[in-house]
Amino acid sequence: MDGDTLYSIGETAERTGLSVKTIRFYSDSGVVPPSTHSPAGYRLYDTDALARLQLVRTLRDLGVDLAAVRQVLERTRSLPEVAASHAAAIELQIRTLRLRRTVLRAIAERGSTPEEMELMHKLATLSDTERRRLISDFVEDTFGGVDANPAFVDLIRSAMPQLPDDPEPAQVEAWVELAELAQDADFRSAVRRMAEYQAAQRAEGDTTGLHHELTDVVRDRVEHALASDIAPDSAEAKPIVDELAARYAVTFDRPDDAALRHWLRTRLEVAGDVRTERYWHLLAVINGWPVPPSLAPVFAWFGAALEATSA
Repeated sequence: MDGDTLYSIGETAERTGLSVKTIRFYSDSGVVPPSTHSPAGYRLYDTDALARLQLVRTLRDLGVDLAAVRQVLERTRSLPEVAASHAAAIELQIRTLRLRRTVLRAIAERGSTPEEMELMHKLATLSDTERRRLISDFVEDTFGGVDANPAFVDLIRSAMPQLPDDPEPAQVEAWVELAELAQDADFRSAVRRMAEYQAAQRAEGDTTGLHHELTDVVRDRVEHALASDIAPDSAEAKPIVDELAARYAVTFDRPDDAALRHWLRTRLEVAGDVRTERYWHLLAVINGWPVPPSLAPVFAWFGAALEATSA
């Protein structure tokens, strides 16, 4: 076949796999005009036009829009550039479709009402930036302008929800619940009180930071007491409370006296809002972190035991 061979529109359709109607459309829109016309006025296409039509077909089959196809043909954009751009767009579409699928599965599993479905869809389809902004607004509203425990503030500022591209229904549900919790006015007030309490403690000289080791000791001792069915107001609880109070006294450089026990009860009450623990648990589910065991029963027992021994 030489370069001067010309094909009718029907022959061109057979060779390119495009319909005659589609070839006419590309011709009339100027994407791939005919190479020439027969004396009778019929469209004729040479081998170069066939190659261009086959390129158009491939790009359109891949979902590339006609404007980008025209740019490739006119060489105002390179084929690799258009391919990379379109691949990125497809990736975004895939992510969106995966998220929609997960939301629908979560709605089906929960038996959601129309109102719940609308809220879940709205919150779940936020962008990463919008999700971070929502949580950042919560942190600023609760800790902004307060000299709270800097180690804790750094922790909560850095712990942002990162919903994966293909989340599980549980992760979507966790994000929706976290978003609702972060926007709850009563919860914000409770966290703000905690921040103000931390600031007051710092003003009195507490610069001890976080206390993971102390928390581990409390968990170990109290979980043993719970497993042994030791009531917080029993005689068996007193040595446990005495041991833990002594550890707090050393950690915070305070005398182990009645004032320490009162201070401990206040501290547990301020930090004991179960919604705060729920916040961290939801964040762990969203980000795929190990969900820590609940400390709520531990601190409830310890608080009750402190009150009983003080009385």
